[in-house]
Amino acid sequence: MRVTVNGEVMEVPEGTTAEDLVSMLGHRTDRVAVEVDGEICPRDRRGSFVLTPGQRIELVSFVGGG
Repeated sequence: MRVTVNGEVMEVPEGTTAEDLVSMLGHRTDRVAVEVDGEICPRDRRGSFVLTPGQRIELVSFVGGG
């Protein structure tokens, strides 16, 4: 199925959760915020939040520094 991640259309398997997507893209799950169709997906719901075709997902990584 197709979803848009950070402005790029990509194909992901049916049944992919928000947590799966974060892992598939190589992000640390504790260092990324997930927004789906303009709403934040809370970290405790990512594992059960199944993506659907056409959704727009934004992943924002936290970066440390000084």
